[in-house]
Amino acid sequence: MPRIAFKAKGSILLLDLADIVAVQAEGNYVSLQHRPNPYLVHESLSSMAEKLKPYGFIRIHRSVVVNISAVEVIQPLPTGEYRLCVKGGKEYLVTRRHKHNLRDLAQLWIGSERLCG
Repeated sequence: MPRIAFKAKGSILLLDLADIVAVQAEGNYVSLQHRPNPYLVHESLSSMAEKLKPYGFIRIHRSVVVNISAVEVIQPLPTGEYRLCVKGGKEYLVTRRHKHNLRDLAQLWIGSERLCG
């Protein structure tokens, strides 16, 4: 199981990547959305997105990267955007600019060729 190591409050924490449902930009930091506690890390979202991409994280918004294994439901919206529901009930908006990344959510799409943009 891949893990992420980062400094927090004078210690180095190790978390399983599987326990992180999303990473959100918060100014000059990113917030690792980890249950039960989110963690702030001094890193840019672009840098985190690149580092996490090989581990199944996709960019869905200019300020959000999600763990594809945490996504449970995709809801198309009339605007051409999508809403993702992840484990734990949190929802994230997928902007039109990033909706092509939704193809990576599953290895197999059934019943429609054009499910996600």
